[in-house]
Amino acid sequence: MPQTEAFAQRINKALANNQARLSLRVTMDRLKLKRQQQFPDKQQLNALRHQAKTIRQNALNHLPELLEQLEEKLTENGIQVHWAETPDQANRIIHDILSKAGAKTVVKGKSMVSEEIDMNAHLEQHGIEVIESDLGEFIIQLAHEPPSHIIMPAIHKNARDVAKLFHQHFPELAYSEDVDELTLSARKILRNKFANADAGISGVNFAVAETGTLCLVENEGNGRLSTTAPELHIAITGIEKVIEKLQDLPPLLNILPKTATGQPITTYVNMISSPRKENEKDGPKAVHLVLLDNTRSDIHSSDEFIDTLRCIRCGSCINHCPVYVQVGGHAYGSTYPGPIGTVLEPQRIGLQQMGNLTSACTLCGACAEACPVEIPLPSLINQLRAESVNQQFSDSHITGKGSLRKYPEAITWKLWSFTHARPWLYGIFRWTATRLRFLTPSRLGGWTKYRTAPRPAPKTLHELARQQGFDNE
Repeated sequence: MPQTEAFAQRINKALANNQARLSLRVTMDRLKLKRQQQFPDKQQLNALRHQAKTIRQNALNHLPELLEQLEEKLTENGIQVHWAETPDQANRIIHDILSKAGAKTVVKGKSMVSEEIDMNAHLEQHGIEVIESDLGEFIIQLAHEPPSHIIMPAIHKNARDVAKLFHQHFPELAYSEDVDELTLSARKILRNKFANADAGISGVNFAVAETGTLCLVENEGNGRLSTTAPELHIAITGIEKVIEKLQDLPPLLNILPKTATGQPITTYVNMISSPRKENEKDGPKAVHLVLLDNTRSDIHSSDEFIDTLRCIRCGSCINHCPVYVQVGGHAYGSTYPGPIGTVLEPQRIGLQQMGNLTSACTLCGACAEACPVEIPLPSLINQLRAESVNQQFSDSHITGKGSLRKYPEAITWKLWSFTHARPWLYGIFRWTATRLRFLTPSRLGGWTKYRTAPRPAPKTLHELARQQGFDNE
């Protein structure tokens, strides 16, 4: 099925799901309100955003050196570092580590990069059980669905949906639609998994080059259990998550939860700098970090698109997007939905497959105003739109340039340009359009699916002006 048709079908399916749309609307409105309450002083907010942007931009400006420093410090601390250029390489590295350790069961904290490489499916194909320990991720794992949101993967489901899932998979548990009871049931199920897991896998929010520290933020405690209870901990992250100094971390930890969920700070902030030491009673005996490239180096080399890598995965742009709130994350058909996905996925996968995501944008600018690191998302989306229909752009890291070009549409715009550049020809066109207005079609493709087709006025503006006594000049 062509990508354009599949995208349209997903959108229509999402628009028909009134329950999911209601859940999205209620949650998005609440998140936006909570974020607004965290930043009553707009000047203070802008100052903090600029500080966070500067920290992230500085890290990107020195990315090669900082990655080398990070590897050196982590190695000194006893953490083993692995480099993966592609998702396949990352999956092989993780599988090899688990195989050498004899691990058969894994508890996993939340990680969008693991979703990006489809890690769970790869490990399960090799006989390794993977249990998502984040409650939202656990719910969608039971439903065999991908995340619908970067930080709230099960945002599209209500308590009844979750109750049915739990009853289907765990019939021994009493059926309940009470949120607290459902959470307690999940805790009982997952606690046993934590106690018996052979390994834990997590993502990384920030990696500090100066000290060789991996920072993870979360709200449920599952991330901390995933990284400390098992004997083996594997962390995976994109190469762009590195920051230069430990002092750069507090401003980012300040703005991240406030823009993501409207919290003053996340419940748990985990700082991992080494495996368990001889005099320590808990923690993993071995810690590994997998640094994934997966086109990030190509994006980093692009002057036009390097800003994409400033993203701290807070999801604020998604929360404020008028398109996302109508269709949800699954309609995008991508790992990363919303505005950041619209910018990242066409670069990561190619315009020929993901270029149509750029049409799911009104260019209203809400995402750019909400972004805590000031990524100019609408400008980047507009640039990708241009590249999707024009092969002449020189930025070589994006594949599929011009793949979405529609030649009838291109010819139409060329005729429009040719006509409007010649006043005498435009005058003829204008006069003809008003006289033959009755021939205007009632259907103009997708535009008239929700709109009435525009029809030329009976008289031109110049004719109306002359009737009112204004000179044509």
